[in-house]
Amino acid sequence: MHVKSFRDLEVYKLARQLSLEIFQTSKKFPKEEKYSLTDQIRRASRSVGAQIAEAWAKRRYQKHFISKLTDSDGEQQETQHWIETAFDGGYLSDELNIDWLNRYASVGKMLNSMITKADIFCFQNNKKTIDQ
Repeated sequence: MHVKSFRDLEVYKLARQLSLEIFQTSKKFPKEEKYSLTDQIRRASRSVGAQIAEAWAKRRYQKHFISKLTDSDGEQQETQHWIETAFDGGYLSDELNIDWLNRYASVGKMLNSMITKADIFCFQNNKKTIDQ
């Protein structure tokens, strides 16, 4: 499959799905968590996909592409921290905690694969025309 947009990337689709699930679930967090845990977990989870989109826009420059993917990986790891914090607070079931952590670990693996193979995605080393 030829990737025409960041929206075609499986890692982006998974990150977006996870951020939606986190948003929906975090609506049930207690009000006293609104400005701490709820905002933090939502921001971090949403930033994973946003950083992937930014990386796609910067793929003309391999170092910038890698930098943005690295930022995305940092955000997914931060999200894992907030998931564990929500679990520790009793706001998530054991099953949901494990599911989200495993799926974010998959996001991390996909991001690292993209970083390792950045030359495939970037203009400077790819002589084929890549749609923006």
